[in-house]
Amino acid sequence: MTMNDFRRDPAEVLAELAALREGDAPTHGGRVLSYVYDSGLAELDELAASAARLVQPVNGLDPTTFTSVAAMEAGVVGFARRVFHGEGDGADSAEIVVGTVTSGGTESGLLAVKTARDAWRAARIGTPRMPRIVAPVTVHAAFHKAAEYFGLVLDLVPVDPSTGTLAASAIEDRLGDDVALVVVSAPSYPFASLDPVADVAAVCRARGIALHVDACIGGFALGFWPDDLPAWDFAVPGVTSLSADLHKYGYAPKGVSVLLTRGRDRQRHQYFRTTGWPGYPVVNPTMTGSKPAGPLAAAWSIIEVLGDDGFAGLSAKAARATAELRDVVAGIEGLRVVGVPTGPLFAVAADESVEPERRVDPHHWADAARGTGWFLQLQPGLVQSDGTRLPHTTHLTITPVTERVVDDLSQALVAAADAVRGVPQVDGRLVLAGLADALPGGLEPLLAASGGIDSDTAAGLLGAIGLLGGSGDGSGGGLPAQMAPVLALVEALPSELTGRLLVELLARVVEPRS
Repeated sequence: MTMNDFRRDPAEVLAELAALREGDAPTHGGRVLSYVYDSGLAELDELAASAARLVQPVNGLDPTTFTSVAAMEAGVVGFARRVFHGEGDGADSAEIVVGTVTSGGTESGLLAVKTARDAWRAARIGTPRMPRIVAPVTVHAAFHKAAEYFGLVLDLVPVDPSTGTLAASAIEDRLGDDVALVVVSAPSYPFASLDPVADVAAVCRARGIALHVDACIGGFALGFWPDDLPAWDFAVPGVTSLSADLHKYGYAPKGVSVLLTRGRDRQRHQYFRTTGWPGYPVVNPTMTGSKPAGPLAAAWSIIEVLGDDGFAGLSAKAARATAELRDVVAGIEGLRVVGVPTGPLFAVAADESVEPERRVDPHHWADAARGTGWFLQLQPGLVQSDGTRLPHTTHLTITPVTERVVDDLSQALVAAADAVRGVPQVDGRLVLAGLADALPGGLEPLLAASGGIDSDTAAGLLGAIGLLGGSGDGSGGGLPAQMAPVLALVEALPSELTGRLLVELLARVVEPRS
């Protein structure tokens, strides 16, 4: 086969891909304060790309055939085990910390829950009950997914609505023999609160209940954080497993994470294995079979090049930028930083201690910042099971490169606040009322159906909101210029209906255009 046999010129295809990428939010330079983790070092990007290219044809499915996979995974797990105080002499198989490289924090969380469920079942053969996961309401959504996928009940514990912090006693009150796993965060994504790991671990250990620390977003930053922190990793007796993402503050390309587990026998529950078919024996430590080795190779290469000093230097950059931006926000009348965040992220809420005309709604603030080229992440409010309400906020994830642009970002944040100060929060009820007028038959039938509506009805509602073309065919849409009204709807609509609409939105976005 020659170039003449190709359907299209490869250069033309790459040019088209480059044009498509121009529509993306910028992944470098510090203007997107969620989703991307920019070290600010172009050399690391080139290193990652070169490493991935070297192993591009390698299948991570079988490290006995592709021995480079075994060597790199051992190196990455060994690094993570040392950073998170999981090293030991290995004499006690029940205490040794072992691990697996996964495709990301969600897979790490899924596997931690699957392991806990299977270990719980193995100790209670014949028990018909559905086990529970106990976690604060701020636990990452990956654990909602894990509970749904693996048939566990997710028992969410309220947190302090003003700070996002968790009391260990609140976890203790929920514990029982049907609890397969307790999950805490280091830190939580919504508010960057560092859960009281040592206190929760003591409670769990006394009852023989497994404890998972979700350190996916900030673990590799906290491991080298310049400030003293309470113990939160395997230095704490009673921590059973821990997850941390290398495609976040390990600066590797997506997706690569590590899941560490205390005890060989416990970790073996993570595996799927079968010889019950006529093909090769299948033994998988992760959710996937065939998988790319590129992210693993990139992560391993970055670890080898940076070393501890390199990671510490990058964490210090993120820490300085985070401290400066928190001070900037604290100095903006009408806004407040939520709680006492830990690590390179924080959330911002309206300061309700000032008069309404001086308050700054965080969603209007984020929209105003977006208008000047800065992408902050809007987070909806939430009513907890005890009736208290968590505020709606705006989230900022800070990376090392942010230090270069902190002055420009600070000016933009102040200017955005000045532009919307006194503008009241969007009233979701009023948005709903306007939406009802725009829909044939009104909104009541949809509310009654909740999430049980069909695809075309969901698309029509999305069109009325302005997230899809009015025809409901998925064309002509795109995000509105202002996201505050959309988030107000998320808060005002029933959760099941909101979820159904978001499913439809994402499904239509990737459907082929006819």
